[in-house]
Amino acid sequence: MGKTVSFQRPDGGPVQGYLAEPASPAGRPGVVVIQEWWGLNDQIRGVADRLAAQGYRALVPDLYRGRSTVEAAEAEHLMTNLDFGDAAGQDVRGAVQYLKAGGSARVGVTGFCMGGALTLLAAVHVPEVDAAVVFYGYPPLEYVDAGRIKAPLMGHWATHDEFFKIAGVDALEQKLQAAGAAFEFHRYDAKHAFANETQVGAGKLLPVLEYEPAAATLAWQRTLTFFGRHLA
Repeated sequence: MGKTVSFQRPDGGPVQGYLAEPASPAGRPGVVVIQEWWGLNDQIRGVADRLAAQGYRALVPDLYRGRSTVEAAEAEHLMTNLDFGDAAGQDVRGAVQYLKAGGSARVGVTGFCMGGALTLLAAVHVPEVDAAVVFYGYPPLEYVDAGRIKAPLMGHWATHDEFFKIAGVDALEQKLQAAGAAFEFHRYDAKHAFANETQVGAGKLLPVLEYEPAAATLAWQRTLTFFGRHLA
């Protein structure tokens, strides 16, 4: 369904990405999909494909420049070496601009884990974003200038998340409320990566991860309703 495309960052640098589009893409809204720490893999391409099946032009920027992994230690290494500010303000912004230049009048951003943190940063630093959906990830909260978030925001959080503690979600919520940001947060009785269907039985190897199909289905339905309201 999808293909590899190249686009430019605002600073002129090149980025590749995976673009999935509906059968009739002209004039359809867009969504930039931001990877987990594993990289641009088949699972995140599948998220873009699912959005395309719902009528969106979905673009996954290749933040690791061709690298991906299934090993947690290597994923942590790749993520640690990523400049989050540069990725949000340049790679993600370039992807949003690419979709808008290609005919999408409105473009949202969504991301998972590391990509969730980058989605929040994009909501702060990418003025072209029209809506944002975060899945279980946030950056250090001092980097979230909530007063600059103008797009409506949705967040999906796991109450048993060992990577992104729910106390941090509570603090983020208070920060957004104080700034008058438009947002809605949903909490799920689940672990980290509950929406990643490849993490079935992950708890046997990495107890902090586990796919939770009921939570994943509900979060996906809420996301589609939210994007339908703000992007369509």
